[in-house]
Amino acid sequence: MINNVILASKSPRRHELLSMLGFGIKTVVSDVDEDLITADTPALLASKLAHTKALAVANEVGTNDLPIIAADTLVEVNGEILGKPKDAADARRMLKMLSGSVHYVHTGISVIYRNNEINLTDTAKVFFRDIDEDELDAYIASQEPFDKAGAYGIQGKAGAFVERIEGDFFSIMGLPICAVTKALKQLTKDDNT
Repeated sequence: MINNVILASKSPRRHELLSMLGFGIKTVVSDVDEDLITADTPALLASKLAHTKALAVANEVGTNDLPIIAADTLVEVNGEILGKPKDAADARRMLKMLSGSVHYVHTGISVIYRNNEINLTDTAKVFFRDIDEDELDAYIASQEPFDKAGAYGIQGKAGAFVERIEGDFFSIMGLPICAVTKALKQLTKDDNT
């Protein structure tokens, strides 16, 4: 299997997960305007966003040298998509929606290599316990919610809010590494790099 990849994301978590697997990573961030992309469902939107980012980077750097990996993660609760919070009030609104409820985390991935591609969405179901006001205040004050879809990162302090999950933990972090490595293996099976 290939040892180096291009990550079409500035996410430190995605970089960390790929590094953990031993990949050498070149980061190339796309300039895609996410507000222009629409889809019928949140899961499909996550896939379309990832694919659009991967294509933008492929057009910039080509696809022959290294596989390009793009991902996009969306949190869905009661049919509403929760992106990254704009401010503390928005983070509080989102976390109150998640408190004591079930939500879905959709991570779309797109892997492009030598003009072949694999696009998919991995969905996990997350069960949050009730979060009291003091916990909300402390979590928001930690600044942790502000660069994360749904205003939380499962790998950080918000892990204490999670009663259980159904699905891939790493998808909730932003990159389903099993699905990504399977896609890479499939696309690079004839490659000796």
